[in-house]
Amino acid sequence: MSDNFVNEELFSKFQEYFDHEQELRDNVRQIIRTIETASKKADTKLQVIHSCIDKERIGAVCAEVRKDYFSECVEGFKNLAEIIPTGQYYRYNDHWNFTTQKLIFLIGLTVYLETDGELVTREQAAETLGLKCNQSDGFHLDIEDYLLGILQMASELTRFATNSVTLGDYSRALKISKFLADLNSGFRCLNLKNDSIRKRYDVYKSY
Repeated sequence: MSDNFVNEELFSKFQEYFDHEQELRDNVRQIIRTIETASKKADTKLQVIHSCIDKERIGAVCAEVRKDYFSECVEGFKNLAEIIPTGQYYRYNDHWNFTTQKLIFLIGLTVYLETDGELVTREQAAETLGLKCNQSDGFHLDIEDYLLGILQMASELTRFATNSVTLGDYSRALKISKFLADLNSGFRCLNLKNDSIRKRYDVYKSY
């Protein structure tokens, strides 16, 4: 009887741990859904580049995306940072790394359009999402997520170049080609191992 009591008490504590863990992950997923919704809306807005060569209209869309959608993402990441236990970023980041990479692609594309050809830095991207760059700061923009997002952006720019030619904007296509060549040179400086970045980069090189 006594042994059963000890076992029940012990395992009830395990169940409390599992219940708390499940509740935390459910809350994380709920916050991620709000970020993903804003991301999808931003992506839809930016698709205008594939059917329009009016720089003023594209600039207006970029401003709208920053104001209406990236700002929502800042709030979402702030909420995530508040519920993730200190020192456990990498225990849960599999929930949001794909979403973060998609956002880096969208931020990179926005910066490219706003600046007429500049590459967004990790610091700029992190600031846009209200994140830090240093792992010691807790909730931060992981380098791998930044690089994978940039490679997604490169794929979109390849499509942008093709559609620019279709629309008769040959100078835009040439500028994109130069940008992608420079970006490729940058990635070649990295000693990439056989991981997700290497695989994604290999796909990028095949374009």
